[in-house]
Amino acid sequence: MLRASAVVLVVLCAMLAGAWIQDAIAADAPNVAPAPGATAPGDRGGGRGDPAQMQQRMDQFRQQMETRLKESLGATDEEWKVLQPRIEKVMTLAREARGGGMGSMFGGRNRGGDKGGDRGGATATPSDRPQSDTQKKADELQKLLQDKESKPEQIKAALAALREARAKAKALVEAAQKELREVLNMRQEATLVMNGMLD
Repeated sequence: MLRASAVVLVVLCAMLAGAWIQDAIAADAPNVAPAPGATAPGDRGGGRGDPAQMQQRMDQFRQQMETRLKESLGATDEEWKVLQPRIEKVMTLAREARGGGMGSMFGGRNRGGDKGGDRGGATATPSDRPQSDTQKKADELQKLLQDKESKPEQIKAALAALREARAKAKALVEAAQKELREVLNMRQEATLVMNGMLD
């Protein structure tokens, strides 16, 4: 049982982080020349950094993770039709609520396609996903932090705006979690609580 719970936790984390990882690979792959005979990041049998192939691999990975999650919840096909969109909603909102996380800490590019730092002159690839309000506020604060001439009051105002956006995002996550609980049986709810998707 403990092993099954650990597997599901890894699955959830992978699904939540998948979008960030995809962006990181797309941004970084052109900057690193692979060793002779080596496979470049984001390239497993296809052209390096090919968006179509990368998306196909991500879709396949995502489908595998969803299948494992469905099995861990013991959901029937009919139950999964109801559970899947609500689980997806929780994960999407949770990801958006974390805007300005590790990507900003390590100088990653923002969602609008601008470089968050010097990446060797490479041009970042714009994301197809629209920015959440939390990410926009995080980007604004990040720009101020990177500017040595930014004034304390500017940073204070941007920080307050980010905190407010995160608070609103958290409320949306909690509402989505409530909707998800309404269609779970007790074992399913307990499983998702143990794996960190529900409180």
